[in-house]
Amino acid sequence: MSSSFLFSAVFSFIILLHLGLCHVSHGAQHATYIVHMAQSQMPSSFDFHSHLWYDSSLRSVSESAQLLYTYNNAIHGFSTRLTPQEADSLMTQPGVISVLPEQRYELHTTRTPQFLGLDIHNADLFPETGSSSDVVVGVLDTGVWPESKSFSDKGFGPIPSTWKGGCEAGTNFTASQCNRKLIGARFFARGYEATMGPVDESKESRSPRDDDGHGTHTSSTAGGSVVEGASLLGFASGRARGMAQHARVAVYKVCWEGGCFSSDILAAIDKAIDDNVDVLSMSLGGGTSDYYRDSVAIGAFAAMERGILVSCSAGNSGPSSFTLSNVAPWITTVGAGTIDRDFPAVAILGNGKNYSGVSLFKGGGDHHAHKTLLPFVYAGNASNATNGNLCGTGSLIPEKVKGKIVMCDRGVNARVQKGEVVKAAGGLGMILANTAENGEELVADAHLLPATAVGGKAGDIIRHYLLTDPNPTASVLIQGTLVNVQPSPVVAAFSSRGPNSITPNILKPDLIAPGVNILAGWTGSKGPTGLASDTRRVEFNIISGTSMSCPHVSGLAALLKSVHPDGAPRRFDRRS
Repeated sequence: MSSSFLFSAVFSFIILLHLGLCHVSHGAQHATYIVHMAQSQMPSSFDFHSHLWYDSSLRSVSESAQLLYTYNNAIHGFSTRLTPQEADSLMTQPGVISVLPEQRYELHTTRTPQFLGLDIHNADLFPETGSSSDVVVGVLDTGVWPESKSFSDKGFGPIPSTWKGGCEAGTNFTASQCNRKLIGARFFARGYEATMGPVDESKESRSPRDDDGHGTHTSSTAGGSVVEGASLLGFASGRARGMAQHARVAVYKVCWEGGCFSSDILAAIDKAIDDNVDVLSMSLGGGTSDYYRDSVAIGAFAAMERGILVSCSAGNSGPSSFTLSNVAPWITTVGAGTIDRDFPAVAILGNGKNYSGVSLFKGGGDHHAHKTLLPFVYAGNASNATNGNLCGTGSLIPEKVKGKIVMCDRGVNARVQKGEVVKAAGGLGMILANTAENGEELVADAHLLPATAVGGKAGDIIRHYLLTDPNPTASVLIQGTLVNVQPSPVVAAFSSRGPNSITPNILKPDLIAPGVNILAGWTGSKGPTGLASDTRRVEFNIISGTSMSCPHVSGLAALLKSVHPDGAPRRFDRRS
């Protein structure tokens, strides 16, 4: 008897035991549930037509419920909408292993190939044979912007004969927008729409098209084609390419403005397995505390059993302990680290002191930086709000801000949004100071006005100057791009930490990869900040997160797969 069979048996028993002890509050409100069925218990009368069995089981508790999805690879089962009473009743039906409530998950380069030592002329890692283009990386995310140069299929041969996937049409997306590089594009919205209502097609495309940017960034990081002269507004100029530049890419859109829902994620994993991907990359997380109630873990286990490596992001809730997502042993969990590139921007004070920070602001002419000293004000003293120092929407008093440099403290609202607030109130620049929670970690942003982000120590000094000098002044100087400027890699402060809260003796995360200030492809629907007021459009963007580190590992796994096509992820074994 194989170890994988034994594990599956124990796995199923634990699910039954746990759910038998669970108490579900009763009410009439419908919710989405994922129903896991024991295929071995399917009655012979259904003649191996699983969906008929699923439908019959569902009819035993509800005449009105409809199947959202049926699953054949990630699990055997289906998803549907039920009341809690109906879910309890279904749990008692023959062949039902578990009835799991829907979970919502959240979304958590020109330099990194060189930083990682991936010389494009290295024949061992970049073979000239066709094997490297036979590997398929599947990416579950917000979709893809197919017009990105990162998905050019120039020089690619025919699509591998082993590929079983397809390209789905939808809003602002046609099947012809796939090519020999982007060989698959699907979208999954039934779970989302069952909970949130129809996709608002005035805000996002009900199709594989990526109106958010996150999915294009992750998929091009993993397997983007070579693009010469890439940059964000002139920052990080150079040749951009994914880790596995010759690999094929298939995207599965599972994340929408309201989040990523487990029934959609499981359906995408189910389809990706059927499509025959070699690697699965998922920069999302937020599952429950048990392996057997986490749809990502359940789907990843099925993928692993079929030789598919699954790479997931660790989460961005660090530096506190026990903040990890995706801790199942069969998932490669990736934290975020720095690289040796920086985007310095100096805060210059009227007392002659200068403090180094970072920024990706790019203006024109005199707007590139304020070379002359301007009046300087602390946001907490220019607001009637109790937390005015955070520069929340509408919190600043224009009469106290207009024509000045404003110091805002980091926290709660988005960093780029603080600059938007300052600009809307008439401010001409911003110094954004870390608080104790963020320490000295600096993350660069494409601000809407001249701005620099400084560490906690510099922030304390600048704040003291502001509050004690009778006539404080400041300016901001943007200095561009520098490389080989900092010791790296260093774990990012935001990167979620272990230990593994479920199985402490299994170390998590498994490794770190570049995740700070990473340049990759971007959507044409949003500016680099993602703010509605940002009318700029860019082909590449620089963002940070474990979402960026995960596809680095996914692409590297694809590289190894191309060199060792017979290799497979190590199967989970109870003895390991």
